[in-house]
Amino acid sequence: MAPTAAPRFAATRDALDRLTSIGWTWGLAAILAGLALSFLLFGYAVVYWRNADMDFMVIYSALAMNDSKPQHFLDHTAYLTIDSVRTWFALLHGLGWLDAFTLPAVPPATDAAGFDIAMTNAVRAGRVLAFLIAVGCVLIFAHLIRRIVRDWRVALLATLAFALSGGVAVHSRILRSELVAACPVIFALMILIVIGRRASALRPAGMALAAALCVIGLENKVQAILLIGALPLVILPFGGEASGSVLFWRTRNGLLALAVAAALALAAGYAAWPLIATGLDQSLLEAARFHPLLLGRFGVYQVALALLMLGCMLVYAAIWRVSAAEAMTSAFAVVAGAALALLLLDLDYNAGNVIAVVNPLEKMLTFVDAGTSEVAHGSSLAALLSLLLQDLGSVIARYTFVLHSSPRPTVFLVWLIIPAIVHAWRTGKRQAALQALVLLLMAVGIDTLGVRRGLKVEYFIFTDPLVVLSGAVLLDAMPDFRFHNWTYPIALTLLGLHIAVGQAEPIKYAFMRKGPQSSCEWNGYYMPLMPLPWCLTPSTAQPK
Repeated sequence: MAPTAAPRFAATRDALDRLTSIGWTWGLAAILAGLALSFLLFGYAVVYWRNADMDFMVIYSALAMNDSKPQHFLDHTAYLTIDSVRTWFALLHGLGWLDAFTLPAVPPATDAAGFDIAMTNAVRAGRVLAFLIAVGCVLIFAHLIRRIVRDWRVALLATLAFALSGGVAVHSRILRSELVAACPVIFALMILIVIGRRASALRPAGMALAAALCVIGLENKVQAILLIGALPLVILPFGGEASGSVLFWRTRNGLLALAVAAALALAAGYAAWPLIATGLDQSLLEAARFHPLLLGRFGVYQVALALLMLGCMLVYAAIWRVSAAEAMTSAFAVVAGAALALLLLDLDYNAGNVIAVVNPLEKMLTFVDAGTSEVAHGSSLAALLSLLLQDLGSVIARYTFVLHSSPRPTVFLVWLIIPAIVHAWRTGKRQAALQALVLLLMAVGIDTLGVRRGLKVEYFIFTDPLVVLSGAVLLDAMPDFRFHNWTYPIALTLLGLHIAVGQAEPIKYAFMRKGPQSSCEWNGYYMPLMPLPWCLTPSTAQPK
């Protein structure tokens, strides 16, 4: 009896078993059902002007583009979001489910009742698309995290944490650019982790896909450059015994693959060069009021970032026994993938999008306050460090939650991740500790740079997945924790906090009593051909 009784007793204490008792498939279905319920209650049914700023700006540009007009909203750049909404509206109109899919089809502001009906339908259609994109992101995350960690139960809990994070909670019900910008880069990181740990002859193809995803994210919001710039350094600890090149790369076939990759990189780079040249056009940059960030010249930090990526690839190859042929092939694959993804800008070409994507940091600096811009373009290193330390302090205060409350449930994960990193290091699991540490530092660094823009809840989608990945890596590396007496109650507490804090912001927006009048401040600038009923005269200030 003893040999069989011990495992049965251990299973009853296994916190992961108790938390994931319904299994992977049903657990994933439950997560999606919860997202759908939250969306229906606090997203789809909310009055159409509740999240008026980006919802209206994106929808206005989509309606204008369906009327053969150029993209109007180019701020950062929301290119793929707007183009997907434009296509979505055209599809729904073709199916007979949406009447007003162009600007002329929307009743004028003087017809307040007709305008309300048309915009309610358009905004709800857009919110459905946002929800579907969020669901797609959760499913992709679930697939990739299951390939990263060994235990499917850890993967399911990580998926739950991602799905209930503040970033996903917000972006699953409004039209903004951050979700389509952040998730492709996060998925690129996860792909790099997967292919880095398990060598194969097709690994350079995975590198090309990761590079393409990074550019896709950048094309939708220039803030993605912060994630992209950190990837080469973050990926260095993610190797293993199976990371060394397979035999294919040490034969003539490997050299042939290298030649093919070089030819593809040359062809893709040649095709994308006109876009790069446009992005560095001095007259366009001056017209957009861009100012070079370094050395008084545009293109300096872009070259430095490319050299950093190449250098980190060489370091990774040396650490994890990747052959020279595979490393060079991977470098050419990255160039090809990035160049091909850049060509997406030609689908609905606009020079404003091009110069923003090619010069992302300069574009970001057009939105900061005058003081920050002066420090960024100045030569005082002390002033820059002082600003960064001040912003780092603000981030740390937010992570404590006590010093600065935040609608972000992942801060409670950080409370556990930091001591877990220390424990993992002291118990000999140093690679896992290092992996978790670099992910957490990446999140802290990006959040620090986001303080200048207020570190709004919409920006959490850039760093919440990093915190979740950090926790998943640690939990997977230290399976004994699941038998600790405190693991199950702590996990239940975290789950409750995740739901309560993560859903607080959507519920607040759904029940707030503030009217739409604030949109009148930017209506004329961002929507010149669509005046709003409540902005016409005092008698129409309140929507009917």
